[in-house]
Amino acid sequence: MKLLHYIFCLLIFSLFSIKSNSQETLPIYQDYLSDNVFLVHPSAAGIGNSSKLRFTARQQWAGIPNAPALQTMSFHTRLSEDSNAGYGFVLFNDKNGFHSQKGLQGAYSYHLPMSNGTIFNQLSFGLAFTFVQNQSDQRTFTGDRAIAAIIESTSYYNADFSMAYHLGGFSSYFTVKNLLLTAKNNLNVQEPLDLKNYIFSTGYYFGEDLAIQLEPSVMLQFREGTGERIADFNIKAYKNISNTQLWAALSYRKNFDANGIENAQFISPIIGLNYDNLMFSYTYTNQMNETVLTTSGFHQVSVGINLWTKEPRAAACPNINSAFGGF
Repeated sequence: MKLLHYIFCLLIFSLFSIKSNSQETLPIYQDYLSDNVFLVHPSAAGIGNSSKLRFTARQQWAGIPNAPALQTMSFHTRLSEDSNAGYGFVLFNDKNGFHSQKGLQGAYSYHLPMSNGTIFNQLSFGLAFTFVQNQSDQRTFTGDRAIAAIIESTSYYNADFSMAYHLGGFSSYFTVKNLLLTAKNNLNVQEPLDLKNYIFSTGYYFGEDLAIQLEPSVMLQFREGTGERIADFNIKAYKNISNTQLWAALSYRKNFDANGIENAQFISPIIGLNYDNLMFSYTYTNQMNETVLTTSGFHQVSVGINLWTKEPRAAACPNINSAFGGF
């Protein structure tokens, strides 16, 4: 275990000693509110008392041809029952018009317990490496036959670094995405090279003795290359009934950009159900600006299974302690 810890620290040092020019990878939506924090923060790999398998499918601008769509499959767990290390992977397929990207992300995490008491107290670190295959398929173009016959593809790689700290119902994450030096994507020649994205999330879960538990949270993003800032303000409520947990969330996202036209606002109500070891949720996102492409909104469905659930070590937020047992 000491050897793994040494290798992990060496990788962190190597990442920050590289001059970074990077490519965008997995888009960030409200998936993390459906008990899928690992999609955003690699330090969440194996962080809780169960292994988690999750599937998501997102469709934007319903009714519009070639509208953006995203599918993901993710899994993360501990290396072993007594290990402080975790790992996970994400498969994703992201399509937008004639452009698509398919990717595979692998993550490693290391968790440092800070207390053996009744309150969960832990510091975590994570690294993720991503390989992406991009494709531009212009076979359905009309007009110039030379353009319509073109199918281009390219690939690139990237990496993320992440930290997390949990204390009882308090949770916090900090992740830097898109770290590695990589060749410029020839499918997006106008895309800025520096796409590092700094993400900070924090929340607090309370009300264990009440009929309904609440978990307010925020997530902040800062994209270095464009100066864009994004803020999510969320509230989530839980209600346990026998071996079923009902929950609902409301998320408000605000983009802050130097160009006022790009200051988009989104509202996303989410409903979810945890039954035994199964999870299901539905997310609807609606843009609130006066000028929008469509009024049909964005739809997302997430399903999941909790595996090999253990007894909780101490009181903690739902991302740490699964509501019920798993396989």
